[in-house]
Amino acid sequence: MKGFIADIEDRAEANGHFRRVIYTGPHIQLVLMALDPGEEIGEEVHEDTDQFFRVEEGRGKVIIDGVATPIESDTGIVIPAGARHNVINTGSRPMKMYTLYAPPHHEDGTVHHTRAEAESATEHFTGATTE
Repeated sequence: MKGFIADIEDRAEANGHFRRVIYTGPHIQLVLMALDPGEEIGEEVHEDTDQFFRVEEGRGKVIIDGVATPIESDTGIVIPAGARHNVINTGSRPMKMYTLYAPPHHEDGTVHHTRAEAESATEHFTGATTE
C-alpha cells in the first residue's frame, strides 16, 4: 500500500521512544515522540523545514522565537522554517505526541530511545523513503 493509514492517536499514545520515524515520503515525514516529565526536545532551528506537532497526552509548553505558550492534549503547533523552538514537558507524566516534518528531516526508520541517544546521533535524511 502506498501512503500511511493508521490510528495515529493510538500509535502516539503507545510510543515510549523519544523519537520514532514511522513514515517518510519524498516531501513529508511522520514521527512519534515521547517526552518524560521535565524533558524537552531541546532548542533547535530547522532552516529549511516546516514542522507540525500534535500533543495526544500530557501537558507542557512550546517556545517559538522566545514566546512561551502552554500546551496540552489535543494541541496542534506549527513551527515555520527558521523559527527557534523547543517543546518542554511540564507535566507529571509522559507527553505523547507526533510531528510532521516537511520536507523530511531524519533518516527513514530512525528510532532514538532517549534524548541523549538523539543528541549523539549524526543521521539525517538521505533521500530514502518508506516506499
